[in-house]
Amino acid sequence: MSNHRELLKDKKRIVIKIGSSSITHANTGGLNLQKMEKLVRVLTDLRNQGKEVVLVSSGAIAVGRTAIGMKEKPTTLSIKQACAAVGQARLMMVYQKLFAEYNQVPAQILMTKYTMINDISRSNAMDTFHELLSMGVIPIVNENDTVSTDEIEFGDNDTLSAIVAALIQADLLILLSDIDGLYTDDPNKNKDAKFIDCVEVIDEKLASMGKGSASSVGTGGMATKISAAKIATDSGADMVIANAKDVRVILDVMEGEPVGTLFKAHKNKNFELLDYIKTEQYS
Repeated sequence: MSNHRELLKDKKRIVIKIGSSSITHANTGGLNLQKMEKLVRVLTDLRNQGKEVVLVSSGAIAVGRTAIGMKEKPTTLSIKQACAAVGQARLMMVYQKLFAEYNQVPAQILMTKYTMINDISRSNAMDTFHELLSMGVIPIVNENDTVSTDEIEFGDNDTLSAIVAALIQADLLILLSDIDGLYTDDPNKNKDAKFIDCVEVIDEKLASMGKGSASSVGTGGMATKISAAKIATDSGADMVIANAKDVRVILDVMEGEPVGTLFKAHKNKNFELLDYIKTEQYS
């Protein structure tokens, strides 16, 4: 197992997902600028090492609702979309300023399921990613919550990040969460829950370990992370779930340290991304 961890050092194209609850303050919902600054520094340092980096960042709705003074998490579609419209602009403005401090250029890519289902749009998206990465740019991806309909309620960026990883043929997907990794049960409710260091195969027993999200901000629980792992590993990418409490855990993962849960890649020779988009998330 340690040998496989060592191989993570050689990964070149990396997708990193961070959730709303990891970049906002729990008590106010406002952006955690200190954590975002550390994240940007880590991502830029990976770029400086010659890695190709894509960030999938949640947070638009959370930031938008805070900006307009809304205390509760919105439930109405039109209000969610309005919050996303305000929040996405603010979120990108913060990322732009932080990346500029390190002379790194970011780009914004907003996607919906239709981007992926349509052959031409999917091909164009892939070409755009490849061009940006070849230019040394760090794409920042989110669902286009302002215009989407069903994804805004049922979608999550765990799955989106796995789809992006498969689309661009990434070597590694890192999901930053509010938990250390995968457990046999919810460790917040069951003190006997055991930590799982490495997953060789995703079977029915493993899938049943997925629990709902405890966060009032994010949308993805452990079940969505296991679903994302299936997409990523079938496409040929390793995946690691790690705790976002300290974003420098990204560097620990890249150094082959035994942090988080590693899902080992097992490329499916019959892998077709469109099948996963329709069956895993968007049916």
